[in-house]
Amino acid sequence: MKRFFWMCSGADQDVLEQCSKAEQIKQAGIGGTVFFTAIMATIAASYALYTVFDNIFAAIFFGLVWGLLIFNLDRFIVSTIKKRDSKWSEIFQATPRILLAIIIAIVIAKPLELKIFEKEIDQVLLEEKNQLTLDNKAQIALQYNPTIDALNQDIEKLKKEVTDKEAEVNALYNTYITEAEGTAGTMKLGKGPVYKEKREKHDAELQALQELRNANNQKIAANEASIAAIGAEYNDKIKTSQPIIDGFDGLMARINALDKLPWLPSFFIFLLFLAIETAPIIAKLLAPKGEYDLRLEDHENSIKTWVAQKIDQREQILNTDTGLNNKVYEDIAEEDELYDYKKKKARELMQLQADAFYENQKKIL
Repeated sequence: MKRFFWMCSGADQDVLEQCSKAEQIKQAGIGGTVFFTAIMATIAASYALYTVFDNIFAAIFFGLVWGLLIFNLDRFIVSTIKKRDSKWSEIFQATPRILLAIIIAIVIAKPLELKIFEKEIDQVLLEEKNQLTLDNKAQIALQYNPTIDALNQDIEKLKKEVTDKEAEVNALYNTYITEAEGTAGTMKLGKGPVYKEKREKHDAELQALQELRNANNQKIAANEASIAAIGAEYNDKIKTSQPIIDGFDGLMARINALDKLPWLPSFFIFLLFLAIETAPIIAKLLAPKGEYDLRLEDHENSIKTWVAQKIDQREQILNTDTGLNNKVYEDIAEEDELYDYKKKKARELMQLQADAFYENQKKIL
């Protein structure tokens, strides 16, 4: 377990083996902080991804990948902070790593906030879904209301035609009844020619009323059937779009719902994870320069010295070899034998070029 936490801290185990128990425990503590931060990142990422994929196996797999990524980043951050003689130098060195730790803390804290405040978020989402349902019904109704209103107006118009016709027929009925009673019209009691004429007119209008009523009732029934069909289509659209509203509980919707809750609890949770994430870095900055740091610095300086020596030796060998080569070629250049040999070869080459030019000109001519 101790060696595992050493590995988590990014410490050089060979160097750490030579250190005191206190130094080994300190490095193991830093490694444990890195390890458990990665565990919390895995849990948080798995929950967040479960809200996205709705599949526990996919969420666990990608959560592990995310946890390993956070583990590697934290291990890199801690292992690259070197103790210096100046605290300001160490703080300057750790500043970009602290900024990275803040970003990681935000990423880790947000999914756990979603889980901790799950009931409150569900309440906010329920209110939003109810409002979305009402808005959706109102928007869909806008597509059908003009047609339904036109059909209802047509029905009212048809009913009014029948009512007006009934009033007209009733007036004719009163006319021929009062004629028969002698209280109106000719003022003669009995069913005379005028009564007969008014009765025939009433009967004709009564027949027309019956025909109008039948025709209008058919039109009204057709309009009511159209209204019913439109209502069924409206209900179908409501049923089709309602699952989309019911599924309005994804990751982004939950984050937006979380933002509508009081900010103070979320802020304290963020501070908690920020403290956890930056704990190894803060511990490194606050801890005095220990035995491990001194041994590691000595080991690194030894390597730097050895590398510098090898580079210097290579440069010396190169300079010496270059000088020897230059001197050898200078001595060779002063030899008459080499000069005569190169002069002979140059003469032969010029003769061959002259012969080739001569043959080429002969072919052209």
